[in-house]
Amino acid sequence: MSGMLRVASMVLLLLAAALGVAQAQTYPSRPIRLIVGFPPGGAVDIIARIYAQGLSTRLGQPVVVENKPGTGGNLASDTVAKAAPDGYTLLHGTENVFISNPHVYGARMPFDPFKDLVPVTSLVSNQIVLTVNTALPASTLREFVELARATKPPMFYASIGNGSNHHLAMEMLKQHVNIDLTHVPYRGGGPAAIAVLSGEVSVMFGGGSVVPTIKSGKLRGLASTGTVRNPAMPELPTIAEIYPGYEALSWHGVFAPAGTPQPIVERLRNELKEVAAQPEFKEKLANTGSGEPYVVPSEELAARIKSDYEKYGKLIRSIGVKVE
Repeated sequence: MSGMLRVASMVLLLLAAALGVAQAQTYPSRPIRLIVGFPPGGAVDIIARIYAQGLSTRLGQPVVVENKPGTGGNLASDTVAKAAPDGYTLLHGTENVFISNPHVYGARMPFDPFKDLVPVTSLVSNQIVLTVNTALPASTLREFVELARATKPPMFYASIGNGSNHHLAMEMLKQHVNIDLTHVPYRGGGPAAIAVLSGEVSVMFGGGSVVPTIKSGKLRGLASTGTVRNPAMPELPTIAEIYPGYEALSWHGVFAPAGTPQPIVERLRNELKEVAAQPEFKEKLANTGSGEPYVVPSEELAARIKSDYEKYGKLIRSIGVKVE
């Protein structure tokens, strides 16, 4: 009986593989939904729309960006995790879904990002920029740190949500330079940037949602979070130049529901790599301050997720971030 079961299992696997190949040969035959966990106007949305256009051209079908903001990207991720695994519903996922949300939300996570989603490919790595309202009497990072140390009660800072890279980058900065600030989470980069512009809060870390506004003079950039200067704003120092040892990078990628046939995943991966390799893709990212192409092998992305999960888990435990 065990021999028959083994044969039956092999037959089923071969049939599944054959079905996957057949699906990939006709894929896609209708529009694809690309779910984004943040509202329009922020860096996440900007990046998704940049490559969705290129992917649509290569696949010959519309790639429709659908914004589902909420719970730090969990709402969008849960939508994709529970979608049919056929390649027609994809997630534009940010690192926090995998490296911080599991720590922040705990048992309240409506899905398991490590079991319910499969990586198609990484796409973009992005520095974020420490940004302040122009009325703030601080023109440099050192001046901001001195002002923050002297301000009582503490200044308010915006983020794109609890446990987001923007939130944790500021908490790391607070520990690194010994300052105190009060966190105010918003539902994305656009709303957070508007809050800084209006003076509702004083400061934030931002990417594509703030770089054009800094260049226009409506906000003031102080420093970026990489180990080398941000190509979009090379005039700004890195935080590490002034306070060595600091680094906070954001990355984005495309994910599919677990169970999506491997030939479809491979087709999407190859097409997205081609999109990311185009000079106009890099140019559009640079022009909007949304980062640089970041396409790495699956095993390298998995290793980064594991390393960042441990790094940010330690930080989250130290500051006690939790969604009850």
